[in-house]
Amino acid sequence: MTTTSISKIATWQDYYELTKPRVVMLIVFTAVVGMFLAVPGWPDLAALLFGTVGIGFAASSAAVVNHVLDARIDSQMTRTRNRPLPQGKLTEASAFAFASILCVLSMLLLWFVINPLTAILTFASLIGYAVIYTVYLKRATPQNIVIGGAAGAAPPVLGWTAVTGELHSDALILFLIIFAWTPPHFWALAIARKDEYAKVGIPMLPVTHGVQYTRRFILLYTIILVLITVMPYLSGMSGLIYLAAALLLGARFLGYAVQLLRDKNPHLPMQMFKFSINYLMVLFAALLLDHYFKFQIGL
Repeated sequence: MTTTSISKIATWQDYYELTKPRVVMLIVFTAVVGMFLAVPGWPDLAALLFGTVGIGFAASSAAVVNHVLDARIDSQMTRTRNRPLPQGKLTEASAFAFASILCVLSMLLLWFVINPLTAILTFASLIGYAVIYTVYLKRATPQNIVIGGAAGAAPPVLGWTAVTGELHSDALILFLIIFAWTPPHFWALAIARKDEYAKVGIPMLPVTHGVQYTRRFILLYTIILVLITVMPYLSGMSGLIYLAAALLLGARFLGYAVQLLRDKNPHLPMQMFKFSINYLMVLFAALLLDHYFKFQIGL
């Protein structure tokens, strides 16, 4: 297929799909929660708007670069072979140009409209995910998702700095929550797609150390996650509304992890993976609700 014929069938939906919109929506949501938690009342409207767009553009750019760099292995995996690049709907050059435009727009917005600190941290997380994780860690070590998880855990910190211009220990707690959440979230998917990762030579933990070993590590990291999610309450950042939600959600997450260790049901890993996405969304929604409630009653 020629470049000309590709350009004729490419649509805006293909470019949109390259940005991994569902993943970016979760990233942006956690960043927005970070913005609200950073101030006693309501964040500055300009910081909220332009910070959200800038962080969203950066996350989208990283996702597109990930598509470009993983195009070869995506074509060999059932889960990803229908993406625009493996299907030949877009060229890698056009996708990379799209990623570059998103990156430049993001940096311009964040540097000149928000603040340089947020721009620098956002660019670092973009490089961390799109280059360091995708090019090196993903193919080099079974601990790839643990080390690379730092980039994915940055959004609430970016949201925080977008409205305050400075780092804070509470923002780092939010970072730790996502950092601890990432391994059990992704390893559940890796168990479900173990054969596909093995086929393309990606050393995910279930491939290199076995499924049962991975199940034990999922339980370990889930316990760590549940303990970390209590920290916003202990630090005074959040109150009882959040604490109740964190404990209930944590109990369900732990239940999945224990069940996964004992039950060999082949559908269970994907069930846990899907729950983990909802878990993070509801947990951060509880942070936001708790903060809004305290603001309304003047605590």
